[in-house]
Amino acid sequence: MKNSFKTLLNRKIIFSVMFLLTITSGILKAQGDIAVSDTTRKDAIRLFLDCQSCDMNYIRQEMPYINYVRDIREAQIYALVTRQATGSGGGNYTIFYSGQESFAGMKDTLTYSSDPDATTDVTRTGLTNTLALGLMRYVAKTPIKNSIQVSFQSERQEDPAQVADKWNYWVFELKTSPDIKLEKSQQKYSWSNGISVDRITADWKLQNSFNQRYDKSIFIRERVNNETGLITESKTIAIKKSWNFANLTVKSISNHLSVGLRASAISSSFRNIDLQIKAAPAIEYNLFPYSVSNQKQLRVLYGIGFVHNEYVDTTVYNKIEEDLLEQTFDVAFRVQQKWGSANMAFGYAAYLNDLKKNNISLDANLRIRILKGLSFELSGGMKFIHNQIELARGDRSAEDVYLRLAELETNYRFSASVGLTYTFGSIYNNIVNPRFGGGASNDDDGQN
Repeated sequence: MKNSFKTLLNRKIIFSVMFLLTITSGILKAQGDIAVSDTTRKDAIRLFLDCQSCDMNYIRQEMPYINYVRDIREAQIYALVTRQATGSGGGNYTIFYSGQESFAGMKDTLTYSSDPDATTDVTRTGLTNTLALGLMRYVAKTPIKNSIQVSFQSERQEDPAQVADKWNYWVFELKTSPDIKLEKSQQKYSWSNGISVDRITADWKLQNSFNQRYDKSIFIRERVNNETGLITESKTIAIKKSWNFANLTVKSISNHLSVGLRASAISSSFRNIDLQIKAAPAIEYNLFPYSVSNQKQLRVLYGIGFVHNEYVDTTVYNKIEEDLLEQTFDVAFRVQQKWGSANMAFGYAAYLNDLKKNNISLDANLRIRILKGLSFELSGGMKFIHNQIELARGDRSAEDVYLRLAELETNYRFSASVGLTYTFGSIYNNIVNPRFGGGASNDDDGQN
């Protein structure tokens, strides 16, 4: 009876504390809501920032004179940020501004380029400053303009077009990545190395790369002899090796047309290829000008070339070496607009000596803002495979199958995913609160 009374008393104390915490939380929330109302700036413009690579927390902190909204239909300004890789390995960001409501018809475009060795902080600072400059023409038409000050850095920056480039646009990159993972029953050792030499100008695109990878896995299994009690240990060792060299040379002919050469050499124990050499001239036509490729593309490419294969083991077609002619046909479509984005890639490859030995692939991604707060995303890929001429003859061992040491026969690959998101409530998205945010991986991912 005494214990029951103590248990009841303890429960009452716990419930009382929880009740007080709930009341206190409600009061603090109410006070917090009052403070939050200050962040929905009465006279500030409403901006919908469509950017997949932006640090939104940083932008909100650096530009507190903007109302950031979650729905494009609530915005006065729509800003789309796209990114393309530059020849030096950096990033070229293009910001498209489009006015809505009272700013309808007011459009602008600004660009920002980051250096290949720029840190995340340097890049986000430069991008945010450029974004702010483009918004000033809209802010200048609101009462907020009286609180804005414009500053100028007196240190003179030379015009990049007049700077002499001692490297003549050549960019070199070396990388190495050893990786070790150890457990009691499993050990994994990997080592990958890479070299790239690129030169990209408005007229020419030259890219050369060499990559090498070595993977070794050791699986350890202990067995106990029931009669003697002795422990015996057995090991299974799995090794995969590969290297590849790739060259791409492209000449710009016009704002729609390009010609080029794709060449490669590879070796892969997984694919039963001791040596493969390819060389294929190609021509590409872009329905849209390349100058607007960051918003829309429709590229058609055709190539035909020579293939020389040397195999590790005799193939299912009883070949240890062969020469072939191969043709490729690719179509790439990409568009990124206010309503969302769409990407599609179609590929076809076939050996001319036997057109039945072909490969057809289709990959697509669609992201649509259906209505206020509702967005839909669909992605998938399908590949029909009839050109696995390199498959080794004979049955695959259990290790080959379960450890993926060798390529297996298949005539298709398929993948698909679908997503539906509905958000409702306050249209404003101005507040930054990193408390209890955990590690860096839990921070804002840059999406609205």
